Amino acid sequence: MKTALVLVLVAVGSVVFHLLSPWWWTPIASNWHYIDGTIEITFWITGVVFTAIVLFTAYCVWRFRHREGNVADYKPENKRLEGWLTIATAVGVAAMLAPGLVVWAHFVTVPDDATEVEVLGQQWQWSYRLPGQDGKLGTASTQAITPENPFGIHGDDPAGKDDVLIQGGELHLPVDKPVKLLLRAVDTLHDFYVPQFRAKMDMIPGSVTYYWFTPTRTGTFEALCAELCGTGHPYMRGIVIVDAQADYDAWLAQQATYSQVSALPGRAGREVAAAK
Repeated sequence: MKTALVLVLVAVGSVVFHLLSPWWWTPIASNWHYIDGTIEITFWITGVVFTAIVLFTAYCVWRFRHREGNVADYKPENKRLEGWLTIATAVGVAAMLAPGLVVWAHFVTVPDDATEVEVLGQQWQWSYRLPGQDGKLGTASTQAITPENPFGIHGDDPAGKDDVLIQGGELHLPVDKPVKLLLRAVDTLHDFYVPQFRAKMDMIPGSVTYYWFTPTRTGTFEALCAELCGTGHPYMRGIVIVDAQADYDAWLAQQATYSQVSALPGRAGREVAAAK
């Protein structure tokens, strides 16, 4: 009887904690409200199933408790029950997967007018590369990275000459404009994550991953690494500032380009990119 009561308290307490808990998501600042909806659907399905199973277990503990004269009836198989459990489980899993697949289709379908911005992750800082006046990023590769060329930009690609370089500084983005983040890692796994944007993706050395979003409100947001990347992982943070278009244009005009940085001596060039 006491065990059944404890199980009931666990079920009820879990529901109450969920409803009254002060923890919830940060206010959303992008177009990915679909992510919140998918998580809420998952919470409801798993919450209902968890509560039902715990309460059913409590009922069985109470209903089939030991009593004088009762003899246990051992039934190793019940095809009807197993069939219903299989169907119910399949329906529940499909109900959780279906919304996620719909959202994933949106997540990987980048709008044609999205601006490409490169995020470079390395232990333990973020660096960024934005297109210049030509609107295109030059080609780059990890193999081409040197102390004088920390982004690994291919010098023979004319599209990279006006690329804007920001090494260890703040990333600015214009509000209400879609952006496609190209994610590269230099040394190990990283994950560029801004909680308010509800979007993130692993960064894999030797590959370029991506996701896109549209910032929907101006403000200053903290970028985190959401993949354990070494002893300095907790300190791998950055700042993303969403500006009105005029403020963004003014900021962008002050940044150093690849041609400007590469024209300076190695250390001086890196310092210019970082200071800007």
